[in-house]
Amino acid sequence: MARTAATTPGNAARVLRIVHEGGPVSRAELTRRTGLNRSTVLALVGELVERGLVHEEFPTAGAENRPAGVGRPSAVVRASHDVVAAAVTVEIDAVGVALVALDGTVRDRLVEPQATVPSAGAAVDAVARVLDTLTRRTADAVQVVGVGVAVPGIVRVEDGVVRDAPHLGWRDEPFAGPLAERLGLPVRAANDANVGAWAERLYGSARGVDDLVYLNGGASGIGGGIVSAGRPFSGADGYAGELGHTFVAANGIRCHCGAVGCLETEASRGALTAVTGTPPDDLDALADALAAGRADVERVVDRQVTALATAIRNAIHTVDPEVVVLGGFLGVLLGHVGDRVEDDVRAQTMAAMTDRLRIVPAALGRDVLVRGAAELGFADLLRDGTLPAAVGPAAGPTAGTAAGPAAGPAAAGGPAAPGVAATAPTTTTTDTVDTTADRDDAVEEARSA
Repeated sequence: MARTAATTPGNAARVLRIVHEGGPVSRAELTRRTGLNRSTVLALVGELVERGLVHEEFPTAGAENRPAGVGRPSAVVRASHDVVAAAVTVEIDAVGVALVALDGTVRDRLVEPQATVPSAGAAVDAVARVLDTLTRRTADAVQVVGVGVAVPGIVRVEDGVVRDAPHLGWRDEPFAGPLAERLGLPVRAANDANVGAWAERLYGSARGVDDLVYLNGGASGIGGGIVSAGRPFSGADGYAGELGHTFVAANGIRCHCGAVGCLETEASRGALTAVTGTPPDDLDALADALAAGRADVERVVDRQVTALATAIRNAIHTVDPEVVVLGGFLGVLLGHVGDRVEDDVRAQTMAAMTDRLRIVPAALGRDVLVRGAAELGFADLLRDGTLPAAVGPAAGPTAGTAAGPAAGPAAAGGPAAPGVAATAPTTTTTDTVDTTADRDDAVEEARSA
């Protein structure tokens, strides 16, 4: 039997990725963006509908006002609300799990506080408990297709081993594998800032931007993630982007890594909350306290802005981003000082490299790691466009459960993303899409490498 475009592997997944990343889209727009003919797109959408991955809506409003001879408008294709990924975040004081639907909706979330810093084994236990609670209390039936984990540390992409998470005290701890065995689901783990960078690239302040740097400040220090040429930049082993350990101060504070003057010791959430007297996790309270303009607070702010500007300068001279996104307390700091960070960066950077530069706060807020980790959980589905034969805690381990070559295309270390494959995504918005066939071919080649 001759293979048709509809049966060619990858076409269904290609359509699914467009709908997942870009939101509801008409069949006519899918035809334009894929370059496939209308009948092929119709068949592909039909396959995805049968699998429960998308559904179609047929607009009726305004039909009575259409001119004679104008047919029914093209159906709108939406990603499923009931197919979900479990997005896991591990911190020094809490383990959180969220159920994120294929349509981007955060269906539910639950955070389990930890009385002490969790070990890797304790974190596996906590994830299992929380995920079980979430799935049991979900009103509608959901199908969990994978698990993505955001870890505040260095994660080896081949197998999901956490090589070093200093704030958690984890060193060479297997995590993705044991969690996959416990849950009976495919699991991928990646550095939290890497998944945050990808989420902001797909859905946030850097949406559609091919070259960006993301810096996030939280309880576990400052993490960094890089997207270059539309691909997560991971390095040889998936460790690239450790911008929190960029050297910024010769006479600085000694860091836990052994160096002196790292960004995360010179600019820290702890120093700001200590001087302002605000709760560690209340960024709104921190913003209000900074706005008061106390002299002792401003001295700490001055030191941190200087360190941050130096780190951003280093990143610009290394990777030449178009956008720098600041999340967590760094976003609050940016909001307080306004253009000062960008002015300080421009003052010490080669002029040509800042012509298009924008430094912006993260847009996804508390959802940034959740959305990024969910992309890890959806990786197999978005690669194949096919649901696993059996998933769920009772199903037993599945093939390719831990992050690694068996679990995703090329396994080069970013979510589809960090920890999966350093691949270029399909374009995420209809108004900025590059419609050339060459670019689409390059995207598909990168995803399937």
